[in-house]
Amino acid sequence: MLQLQNISLYQFKNYYENKFHFTEKIIGICGSNGIGKTNLLDAIYYLCFTKSYFSRTDAASVRQGMQGMRIEGNFFRNNEPEKVVCILRENNRKEMQRNGEEYKKFSAHIGRFPAVIIAPDDVELITGTSEVRRKFLDTLLSQLDHKYLQWLINYNKVLQQRNSLLKSANERGYIDEALLETLNEQLVKPGQLIFEKRRNFLETFLPAAEKSYGDIAGTNEPVTLKYYSQLFEDKFENLLHAFRQKDLMMQRTTIGVHKDDIEFELHKEDFKNIASQGQRKSLLFALKLREFEELKSANGFAPVLLLDDVFEKLDTNRMSNLLHHVCVENDSQVFITDTHKERLQMALQDLNIRFQLIELEKEI
Repeated sequence: MLQLQNISLYQFKNYYENKFHFTEKIIGICGSNGIGKTNLLDAIYYLCFTKSYFSRTDAASVRQGMQGMRIEGNFFRNNEPEKVVCILRENNRKEMQRNGEEYKKFSAHIGRFPAVIIAPDDVELITGTSEVRRKFLDTLLSQLDHKYLQWLINYNKVLQQRNSLLKSANERGYIDEALLETLNEQLVKPGQLIFEKRRNFLETFLPAAEKSYGDIAGTNEPVTLKYYSQLFEDKFENLLHAFRQKDLMMQRTTIGVHKDDIEFELHKEDFKNIASQGQRKSLLFALKLREFEELKSANGFAPVLLLDDVFEKLDTNRMSNLLHHVCVENDSQVFITDTHKERLQMALQDLNIRFQLIELEKEI
């Protein structure tokens, strides 16, 4: 089992200096808006992923007017104590440590402390651009397979170089054909591996997510999830040559796994165009819970589950189904935030399980 025992925060977002102890598997966190509920979940996410879920830069996670920050957490992982520390120095140098040893590469930490987060803005996974869905998929696969994360890093590095070459070629009026061919070769290998990994994984993941949707929604609505990739059409190397002129004209790489998507349909129509807010939330939770199940199966223990303000826009029946699944049926540590103490308390009491309730009442 993976369980966070305590977390210490110093100059992290709205926290100046505070420490929280977690005594149960199920932890409810309540308080008014802006008090720090989401920030506490984000600090836990930081320890698991080496970065914030909500802020684009590390500097944006530092308390206003301060320089540097520190997050420290003590976990139990497979019955062994594990200490994780994240430090952002005043010069913006970031350090990640595990059991006193500093990581040379942050990527080596990914997957060691698996976690799944569900937040209000995550509905963008359903209604937003393909980039959001690729990020979801990449985050999951990177936790499951460290090689995949390295392929992704390599692919994005070469993609950036190729795009820079295409842009400079437009400015100069000619392109270095030998360099373009070299970059094509360097892009094809990780790109093909990423495509094959995604395709093989989604063959079982997407049907399972469809079933989870029905369980959460409590209906038999015909929801279909499909993996889209240009690489279904031909080998990646052939596509790069076929789209060469278009890439030169657009000054960027228009073909590849960075264009992949997961498509959602309801009654054979575009899901986001006809689905209600409740249906969108149900599909979001279905995808996230399948992520949870995949990580649990791969690691032999359940990931930490972070549920931020999940009561909003979800009816009582769907909320009950969700909480019963994550809090009763699984041996997972779950953190749940809500602005309404009584609602959160009653929901957890109805599950007939032990839980801890943390109430944030004033600025920290």
